[in-house]
Amino acid sequence: MSITPGPRNMLLRVGGARVVAARRALTTTAILCAASGLLLIGSLAWGDYPLSVTELLHAFAGQEDGLTRTIVMEWRLPRALAALAFGAALAVSGAIFQTLTRNPLASPDIIGLSHGSFTGMLVVLVVLGGSWTGQLAGALLGGLAAAAIIHLLAWRGGLQGFRLIVVGIGVSSMLASTNTWLLLTADLDTAMAASAWGAGTLSRLPLHALPAALALTLMLLGLGLLGVPALRQLSLGDDVARSTGLRVERARLLLIGVAVALIAVVTTMCGPISFVALAAPQIARRLAGTAEIPLTTTAACGALLLLASDAVAQHVLPMTIPAGVVTVALGGAYLIWLLIHEIRRTQ
Repeated sequence: MSITPGPRNMLLRVGGARVVAARRALTTTAILCAASGLLLIGSLAWGDYPLSVTELLHAFAGQEDGLTRTIVMEWRLPRALAALAFGAALAVSGAIFQTLTRNPLASPDIIGLSHGSFTGMLVVLVVLGGSWTGQLAGALLGGLAAAAIIHLLAWRGGLQGFRLIVVGIGVSSMLASTNTWLLLTADLDTAMAASAWGAGTLSRLPLHALPAALALTLMLLGLGLLGVPALRQLSLGDDVARSTGLRVERARLLLIGVAVALIAVVTTMCGPISFVALAAPQIARRLAGTAEIPLTTTAACGALLLLASDAVAQHVLPMTIPAGVVTVALGGAYLIWLLIHEIRRTQ
């Protein structure tokens, strides 16, 4: 005779499954953070002027000579910290869009928000000749304008993930053409600097603005983590979210604003870096073994991906290239795999 489990037993099973999933996500996050820490040490030690761990510790303690301390504290450490913070920012931004649209292909670089931020930054840089603050404002406005245009064009009594992606790809192509036109109309020095920036590089970081950019990134990441409960409710659908008391449109707009702001900061500092926002959320979800995208694990995964890509760009290849070129190469292979996987799943 079979015994049907009661409501209490069902709740206990669901609660137990959530505890197990949370523990696995926490363990995965810890492993990713440990790997990032080891790679951070390697990034500080590798280079044309190799350093030992002892020399690194002495440099942090101020016991090394001026050259060693300059190499560690002023050249290598800011770049490594930027890779960690901006990788986490890209990943969290991608996780927010993929959760809101319930589509693994919906990331800021695919649907055109990265190009929109770059367009806004280029307008300020080429036309207005603005400062870093002006470029950040332009990138933010450009990303928000691109998001608004895509939302209006994709809205048909609701917002479907597939329509959003198709419209986003079209808008992205138009923005890419606009960016090319802006570069062609700029003077030679500005065009060359902006073109190198457009590849997505950590070697041209404006160090005077880096502390403010890192602080702003951490604040936005904190806001993203505060929005996790709302993301979970929205992932169940608008009707279910409304039944739980969530103000759906307000929550969605706030989350999109945080995601666009994260993209704007990264784009202003190092240009549009592609595919980290696309790949990191899905890799984190598979590593954590959860049905939803775990935001903390995603941030750790994105930080590791960008730091590893920058290490490859600097030290593995015969010549130094922008980190964005490495992420495009790796992300392109991942995108092909993801498309094949989605096609097989829907057949």
